[in-house]
Amino acid sequence: MQSRHTYGKTTAQETSKKKKHASAVPHLLVPDVSPMGDDSSDAMHDTAEPIAKAKLSIGLVLLHQFTLAAFAGLVDVLRLAADHGGRSRQIDVHWRVMSMDGLPRESSAGVAVNVDGALPDDPAAFDYIAMCGGNDYPNTYLPPPLRDWLQLASSKHVRMLGICTGTFTLAQAGLIGSRTVCVHWNVLDAFRSRFAQTKAVVDHLFVDEGDLITCAGSTAAIDLGLYLVTRHCGQAKAQQVVRHMMLQGIRPAKLPQAHFYADLSHITDIRVRQAAHFIEQRIDNPPTLDAIARYVNVGRRQLERAFHEALGISPMSFLRGMRLDYGRWQLRHDSRSITDIALECGFSDGAHFSRDFRARYGVSPREFRRQAGAQTVGVYADDAEVPNVRNGVACQLASASSLL
Repeated sequence: MQSRHTYGKTTAQETSKKKKHASAVPHLLVPDVSPMGDDSSDAMHDTAEPIAKAKLSIGLVLLHQFTLAAFAGLVDVLRLAADHGGRSRQIDVHWRVMSMDGLPRESSAGVAVNVDGALPDDPAAFDYIAMCGGNDYPNTYLPPPLRDWLQLASSKHVRMLGICTGTFTLAQAGLIGSRTVCVHWNVLDAFRSRFAQTKAVVDHLFVDEGDLITCAGSTAAIDLGLYLVTRHCGQAKAQQVVRHMMLQGIRPAKLPQAHFYADLSHITDIRVRQAAHFIEQRIDNPPTLDAIARYVNVGRRQLERAFHEALGISPMSFLRGMRLDYGRWQLRHDSRSITDIALECGFSDGAHFSRDFRARYGVSPREFRRQAGAQTVGVYADDAEVPNVRNGVACQLASASSLL
């Protein structure tokens, strides 16, 4: 039975229960702050109207079990860009944290966040609406009031931000269609199975489709925030945030997520898909065949037969291929030593990694890096444009044949 309490209207009993629970768990208080820095101001308590001078205004909607890192990262970018010296006054940037019913929302980390209020009647007060999702994405129920509010915002040309699994909610509301979206690699299969008409990719940190920007979540929300600050407030403001947050630089949207995965959307055997997902999350600590079989709840031989029938290779060959492909990705995008990359990919040392790498790709890791050119992430040049990823984003997925 679908759970409705996480989105919809609450009864008096549920409200009392939520308030009691909210007082019993850790809180991250998000206070209202006036343009003059007076916390007692009621300027934002009863209205969603942005501060007149703000160059950027974002309404953040917290969904049940939202991911704290993505939300906090995005808010901190806005906060540091809004003022000078980290004083948090909403001068250049305005934001408002909301939930559907105006009650606190609990994050996937168990930390409850107070909000500024419920959804305003007129969403056009914002430049963007950011749907902040998380671990509740399997819940397929979208309450009509939230759906109607999002559709109203879209009709008023308010641009939408899908943060982490907030993109699921935007898709449920019918606001994506056949456009390209960016999702976290961990929910790629779930998104594709529910929204087959939508092209979902994980080879970007975020994808800009004009009135819709979707982000993988986690630390990619920081990059999205910097992108928006650069667009609306200028490069100097973005660099101000980079310095305060002690970041190495602004990562471009087109940077692939730091995880390699296999596209098994054409594989119908659920055992193979489950095993592959289990393997992907343990590349740095490769599981044994017995551990994989236990996870899928089948015998070793049964699992091996399933892999051979679906992919033409054994589970351990699949695992080794994933580790090497991930190592190749690291060599192209990371400047760390080959030994460090080998350890991250689950090899005992650089020598074993180099031997298997040469056997698979015909060159040593060092030669491959020299040919490809290590791509380290840095700050944009002052005169460089922030990348604007729009239509036709290509997703470079690994085919089953590449794992042979």
